[in-house]
Amino acid sequence: MSGTNALVSMVDAAIASPDVEEIVTRLRTGLCDLINTGEIELPARVLECNADHYARRLLHRDDARKYSIVAMTWAPRQGTPLHDHGGTWCVEGVFKGSIEVQQYELVDHQDERYRFEKRGSFQAGIGSAGCLIPPHEYHVIRNAGSVPAVSVHIYGGELNHCSVFEPAAVRGDWFVRHEKALGLDL
Repeated sequence: MSGTNALVSMVDAAIASPDVEEIVTRLRTGLCDLINTGEIELPARVLECNADHYARRLLHRDDARKYSIVAMTWAPRQGTPLHDHGGTWCVEGVFKGSIEVQQYELVDHQDERYRFEKRGSFQAGIGSAGCLIPPHEYHVIRNAGSVPAVSVHIYGGELNHCSVFEPAAVRGDWFVRHEKALGLDL
């Protein structure tokens, strides 16, 4: 099996479990295996960077099984603001290059302000994967390297919106939340 077929088959099998933690564990392990063995072949269109923002490109969506697979392409120094995943679990694996991930924990919420503390950060290289399970779903991703990076994201649904958090005018650990619609690039 080649191309994205092996990826879709792996996801179909993994999501058969009713337990979210088991699903994401199986997906993380399976995604690492498929990338490291070279069984995933992504379409050429998802390997090309977008000059003004990281690109999100749909690889597969299964409405019946309630999941989607998106490839993200990151030019050097492109990244996200602090964001959540709209209450959706996610498994993210690096297909090409490397990405830097900074995790955050929500520690306080007062009216429209949110306070976060940095947690672990790591440089993820080819064949590594991580996961987010709400309520632990806050992070920043960026390509800190000098070459393009591509990551594969498997969501427990269609992630078409999220919350982004921008630093508040008061103190650096408080943020203001904004809703953001997420589109797909061609």
